[in-house]
Amino acid sequence: MTSKVTYLGDLRTSSIHLQSGSEIISDAPLDNNGKGEAFSPTDTVANALASCAMTVMGIKANSLNVDFTGSTAEVTKVMNAEPRRIGAIEIRFNMVGVADQKDRIILERTAMTCPVFLSLNPEIEKKISFNWK
Repeated sequence: MTSKVTYLGDLRTSSIHLQSGSEIISDAPLDNNGKGEAFSPTDTVANALASCAMTVMGIKANSLNVDFTGSTAEVTKVMNAEPRRIGAIEIRFNMVGVADQKDRIILERTAMTCPVFLSLNPEIEKKISFNWK
């Protein structure tokens, strides 16, 4: 078992990662009867895409001797109304560190092969851009 999710009431859940004990609180968003005081479940999906892409880029960067510590990702989730689902995920990676053009291309392509990217419904539009500084 990976995690245990407990419904706390008021459209809020607590998810405990069993191996580490880390906790994620989720809350329904304001536009869906919630308080919007924490990540919504669909927010965590969009965030997982950016986190997963950065993780696999980090794995590849280690083999290339490239350090992009301090890089960030700005994540925007766009919801569709009917049926209510994620319609698009927009991610802007702001990459720092020294990487030549070849390494940048390798890292960008690696991001697009992360397990979350490959697991998402193909109907979800993925708008991903890289800004190298």
